[in-house]
Amino acid sequence: MTREWDVKQWREELVAAYRFGEEKRARALVRQPGPRKARALLESMLEEDEGLVRQAAVLGLAELGGAASARRLEQQLVREEARGDRDGDSVAEAITQALGELEETSARASLVRRLERLASGNPDLGEVNTLARALWHKRHPELLSVVRRSLEKLALSEMSSLGGLLVLLEKSPGELQSWASDSSVSVEHKTEVLTVLEEEVPEPFVPAVLAFISTAHVLLDGAVNREASYYCERLFILLLRHRERLIPLLPPESRAELREVARRRVEAFALRDGSLRAAVLLRDVGRTEDANLLLAHRPEESVLARVFDDAVAALRSRPARGP
Repeated sequence: MTREWDVKQWREELVAAYRFGEEKRARALVRQPGPRKARALLESMLEEDEGLVRQAAVLGLAELGGAASARRLEQQLVREEARGDRDGDSVAEAITQALGELEETSARASLVRRLERLASGNPDLGEVNTLARALWHKRHPELLSVVRRSLEKLALSEMSSLGGLLVLLEKSPGELQSWASDSSVSVEHKTEVLTVLEEEVPEPFVPAVLAFISTAHVLLDGAVNREASYYCERLFILLLRHRERLIPLLPPESRAELREVARRRVEAFALRDGSLRAAVLLRDVGRTEDANLLLAHRPEESVLARVFDDAVAALRSRPARGP
């Protein structure tokens, strides 16, 4: 009886950790029973009706890793696709992300088969975007033809990460840097690339990030129009997602350009989400005098205001000199 209660408690704690985004705790729980016992428990959770339980199981199998996890996740992916309901879509998304993280070579083949199935139908754009980002983690020259072919079949009318993935697969890091600086390339197309690159920025692609920052600076006068604004937002997401690694690598010219773009967005998007990431970036690349700008546009809502207050405190604690 005690043993049954322990298993029940373990499952409940794992699902709760997943529900509340406590990924570190969830991964620690997966390791508690030992690999063999954990795998059996997780595979049994995949049979449950509740989607959240199945999603937690997906995270657990990804944590265990290995060829067995890759095979089981692909089997489950096909089953979730066949469900055709919201829970199934959510679990399929979780599996797609998990396959992108697995080191097994077979995981890439599973994602390719997923792409081919989506390309033969009329998928939701979100499904396509999630898959494109997962495939970027599994990038390989052999993906180029299937991604190009799938894009042609899908004939997407909206901006998509799959289009961005194709660019990243086609171009060397040096070519991407030139492409990002090319004013003849549409802002929308560059934004597609940012939505994929934010998943992972390999070391050779860091110079291209500098080119994307320069493009945002060129767009400064139009930074409040829809296309330019979304471009800047995705750039900020990329930089903040890899903040500890990328910000210290920025040369003075890029820091100055980024500072100007961030200041403009704080001014243009006061009291809106568009200013929050800008405030966080100003904390890293701003000057002491930027604290006054942040105070002038500080939101009234306490949680949002805390973001600005933290940035102001950081700026005022540094010497009064350029970034």
